[in-house]
Amino acid sequence: MDFALSDEQRLIRNEIQTLCDQFGDEYWREKDANHEFAWEFYEAFAEGGWCGITIPEAYGGQGYGVQEASIVQQEIARSGAAMAGTSITSHHVFSAAPLVEYGSEDHKERYLPRIADGDVMVCTGVTEPNAGTDTSRIETVAERNGDEYVVNGQKIWTSKAQEADVIMLLTRTQPREASERFGGLTLFFTEFNEEMDSVDVSEIPKAGRGAADSNEVWFEDFRVPVEDRIGEEGEGFKYLLSFANSERISIAANAVGIGQAALEKAASYAREREVFDAAIGSYQAIQHPLAESWSKLAQDELMIRKAAWLYDEGKNAGPEANAVKLRSSEDAIEACERAVRVHGGMGYAREYDVERYWREVMINVIAPISNEMVKNYIAQHVLDLPRSY
Repeated sequence: MDFALSDEQRLIRNEIQTLCDQFGDEYWREKDANHEFAWEFYEAFAEGGWCGITIPEAYGGQGYGVQEASIVQQEIARSGAAMAGTSITSHHVFSAAPLVEYGSEDHKERYLPRIADGDVMVCTGVTEPNAGTDTSRIETVAERNGDEYVVNGQKIWTSKAQEADVIMLLTRTQPREASERFGGLTLFFTEFNEEMDSVDVSEIPKAGRGAADSNEVWFEDFRVPVEDRIGEEGEGFKYLLSFANSERISIAANAVGIGQAALEKAASYAREREVFDAAIGSYQAIQHPLAESWSKLAQDELMIRKAAWLYDEGKNAGPEANAVKLRSSEDAIEACERAVRVHGGMGYAREYDVERYWREVMINVIAPISNEMVKNYIAQHVLDLPRSY
C-alpha cells in the first residue's frame, strides 16, 4: 500500500498551484463582490490544457482519472478560489463524462476536442424545482418530431448557463406512469446559449460563489437534433448514475481544499494577532479547534485518495465516495466556522476572506445531493437497513 502521490500527480498539483498563484484572494474577493464571472481564471486554466484532464487523449484531452481530477479540484479550492473556482472548471469531471462513455463517435468528435481546448463552456440541466432530490419526477419533456426532439420545461440551479455553449440536459421522453420509476429519462448533449429564442435564463441571487452564476432556465420549443442524444432513449438516468460517485469525490475534494485554505488563514492570523500580551495562537482555546479540524481534513483527504483509486480501478466506490462526501463537507464547514471565530470580528470582514470560504463551503452539504440522502445510502446499501424514504 503506497500513500505517496506519483511523480506525475505531484507535478499536476504543483502546476495547478503555480497557475492559481496568479489569482489570489483579492481577485476572488473582487469577483465575488461584483458578481463577475472569473473569465481570466478560466482562460488561464484552459490555456494550461486542464479542461481536458479526464477526456481521452484521442479527443485532445489528457486522459487522466478521477484521482488526478480530484487533486486539481482540491488545489483550486485551497488556493482561495473556493467553490467559485472549482465550479467554473469542474465540467471536465462530470458534465462531459456521459458523452465520453456513451456518446456516438460522431457526437464525441464534435464536442470533446472543443471542450478539451477550453473553447466550449458546458453547463448541466438536471435539477428541477418540482423534483429536487427525486430525479424520477422531472417534468421537462422532450417529444420526438422527425429528426429532432422538441423540449419544453424548466431547470433550476444550472451553473454557468449565462456563459455556456453546450448543455448536458436530462429530459423525460416517456411519462413516469408508463415506465419504471427512473425509466423514460433521456440525456442530451447539445448546443445551448442564453441568446437563443427558445430559452430564457434568469440568475438566482445566492449567498456565495458570486464569481460563478447559478440560474433558472426555461425551455420553450427548444429543438435538439436526434444525433445529440446520448445513447439510447429512456436510458438517461442510468447514464448519469454511473458517474454519481465521481461527482461525490470531486465535491469532497472541493470541501477539503476550502477547509484547508480556511485553516491556513486562521493559523496565520493566530500567530500574528496579540491579545493580553501574547499571540492568540498560544492559547489552547485557539489551538485545539484548529488542530482538531486539521486532523479531520487529513483523514478526509486519505479517503478521497482511496475512493478515487477504487473508482479509477473500476471497483465499487459507492460506500467510500458517499462517506467522504458526507464527512469532508461537514468537516470543512466546521473548519471554516472555526477560522471565522479565530479572526473574531475581522472574521466577518470581507478583507480576511474566511467569511467567503464559510459562505461557499455550505454548498457541499446540499449538492449534488444532501447529506441526509447520503446517510440513507450508507444505511441501506452498506449497513443493509430497510429503505427509509
